[in-house]
Amino acid sequence: MRVSNFDELIQLVKQKNVKDGGKKKVAVMCADDEEVLAALVEARDSGIADSFLVGNKANILKAAKEGNIDISGMEIIDEPDVAKAGEICTGLVNSGKASVMMKGLVSSSDYMRAILNKEKGLRSGKLLSHVALYDLPTYHKFLVSTDGGVNIRPTLDEKISIIQNAVGVLSCLGVKKPKVAAICAVETVNPEKMPATVDAQKLSIMAKEGKLGEVYVDGPFALDVAISKHAAKIKKLDHLDVPGDADIILADDIESGNMIYKALCNFGQGRSSAIVAGAKAPLVLTSRSDTHESKYLSIVLAIASSCNI
Repeated sequence: MRVSNFDELIQLVKQKNVKDGGKKKVAVMCADDEEVLAALVEARDSGIADSFLVGNKANILKAAKEGNIDISGMEIIDEPDVAKAGEICTGLVNSGKASVMMKGLVSSSDYMRAILNKEKGLRSGKLLSHVALYDLPTYHKFLVSTDGGVNIRPTLDEKISIIQNAVGVLSCLGVKKPKVAAICAVETVNPEKMPATVDAQKLSIMAKEGKLGEVYVDGPFALDVAISKHAAKIKKLDHLDVPGDADIILADDIESGNMIYKALCNFGQGRSSAIVAGAKAPLVLTSRSDTHESKYLSIVLAIASSCNI
C-alpha cells in the first residue's frame, strides 16, 4: 500500500502498533524542551510512540510545568551530564529498548557526537543524510528533498548513498520504484561552469544501466521541471519518467538542499517532517524553529521508518 499523506501514515503506524502489541519508544536526549515534550505527548496520546526522557530531571519537570504539558507516565532518566545522556540514549537504541533517537534541548554537534561515537554510538557503516518529507496541497503525492542538513558538498559516491537513504525511507511508505530528480539550474550539461550538471548526468546514466537499484534517476533538471507537468511539457521533457512526477528532489549541496527544505516548510502551505537516515535507527534532528506539528510528524516518520511498515 502506497501512503500518500500524513493522515494515512499516522493511521498506518497506529495499526502497526496494535498489530505488534504496543507502541515503539523514542529515546530523547536532553528532553527539557517544551516543544519537544509537547510533540512527544501528542505522539503518546495519538498512539504513535512512548518515550524515554533522558536528561536533567529537574529541568524536564520544569519545562513540562511551564508549558502546562502532562508528561505523567513517561519514564524520566535523570542524567544532567550531556555526554552521558547521549550515551544512555544510544544504549537504549542499541539494546532494542528504543527504536528512535530524538534531539531535545542540546546542540546538534553534541547530539551527533553521541550518534557517531565509534564504540557506543549508532554508526551502521552507511552515510548519514537528512531526508525531509512533505505533504503539500499543491503536489499530488508525498515529496522528499535531500540533503538539506548533514552533507555539505557530497561527492558522486555520497550522492548515491543519499539517494539510497531516501529510497529506503520511501520504501517504508510503499513507494516501490521512486523517481529521483537531480536538481540543477538548467537542463543542459555544462562541465566547465556547472559541475552539478555533470553529476546529474552521471547518476542518470548509472540508473539507466541498473547500477542504482530499483529507482529512476534523471537530470539535470531545474526544480520546476521536476515537479510541474506544465513546465516539463513546455521544455519538451514530458516524455521522460521523472519530470513533473518526482518523488525525490536531490540537491547538489547543503546550501541548495537547505533552501529547498526551508522554502517548502515556510511557503509550501502543507505539512512536513524530517529525519536523518543511515544510522542503526532513524534519528529525529529537528530545528529549534520547526513547528510543533513538524516535530510530531518527524516522530511519526521515524517510527514508520524504524518498523518498515
